[in-house]
Amino acid sequence: MYKNGYKLKGLFARKGYDWWWHSFTGMDADTGELKPFFIEYYAINPGLWKGEIVFGQKKEKRQEGKRPCYAMIKAGSWGEEKAQLHEFFNYSEVKISDKELNCVFGRNTLTENSLKGEIMVSAEESDLYPERMTDAGSMKWDLTVNKKLGYNVGYGSSNLFSTLCLFNMFWHVQGLSCEYKGWVEFNGKKYLVEPDSSCGYQDKNWGSDYTNPWIWLNCNNFISKNSGKPVKASLDIGGGCPVVLGIPLNRKILTAFYYNGLFTEFNFSKFWKFSKQTFNVVEDESSLHWEIISENSKYLLEIEFSCEKSKMLLVNYENPMGEKKHNKLWNGGHAEGSVKFFRKGNKLTLIDELQGRFGGCEYGEF
Repeated sequence: MYKNGYKLKGLFARKGYDWWWHSFTGMDADTGELKPFFIEYYAINPGLWKGEIVFGQKKEKRQEGKRPCYAMIKAGSWGEEKAQLHEFFNYSEVKISDKELNCVFGRNTLTENSLKGEIMVSAEESDLYPERMTDAGSMKWDLTVNKKLGYNVGYGSSNLFSTLCLFNMFWHVQGLSCEYKGWVEFNGKKYLVEPDSSCGYQDKNWGSDYTNPWIWLNCNNFISKNSGKPVKASLDIGGGCPVVLGIPLNRKILTAFYYNGLFTEFNFSKFWKFSKQTFNVVEDESSLHWEIISENSKYLLEIEFSCEKSKMLLVNYENPMGEKKHNKLWNGGHAEGSVKFFRKGNKLTLIDELQGRFGGCEYGEF
């Protein structure tokens, strides 16, 4: 099965969403300053399509009992100048393959190796149509991507489990570490995207609803405390509370970690690895803080990251039933912090302590 392909078939076609998320940093063409960006190709309830876009948050549609039905590009940036921009497409304008990553959303295209498109939302459109849940602004992009490392979470994202719709939310990471190259134009300003500084990432989610709580943390920009130099390392954490056949499990996360050629994971579904994890996300007046301890039979990670709320977005999603349950879903691209990497044995041995920045992060709970 091609895990990065289209999943909205069977039951998910009429009650499901599918998206491909991309995040990376670009360099201001004038100043050289780095700025993080995101681009997401998103589809919801294609099996309900009857020739028109349906916005689930529009009052009239909700009163008629109609559920959301559209394809969407969500794109934008974090930081001092931040925005989430939404542009919507009828399914007559959309082509998506389940055999390979090959998507056409109007004038926007996506493959495993490239992204090209543009989005523009006027201030008038943002104000007049709150059901579109979008800011105002513009963004264009022309990028290639080299996915250096992936992460397969296991049978939990298998074709069988997906076909049977066993989980509410599925996750697959095709690009745990990616190198992007090209350019982005955000609100008229040009940014150059170079492989060595792009800190790139790509994953996908699909299912019938969103997890609660919702937690994600990724970083591909680390400096080793041992050497004081950049190190080839990648961290990815995702999860919250899995729901299987309508039954919520205990709060759980999955963690993947790569360090100088060594890969290890902490995955509750792979019981033979004896993984155990604890996590906590604390919100104070100015920031969010992720505190995670992950261990398996061989290794232990102590992870502490934070992100300033002033640089983050409260991102907007409605679920396939037209409900917007997450009304405080923090999402950012400026997470920074530390990872302490230990080897287990008769005693814990510190392999390295890493300092990370420009991490992707998310947290929300209702």
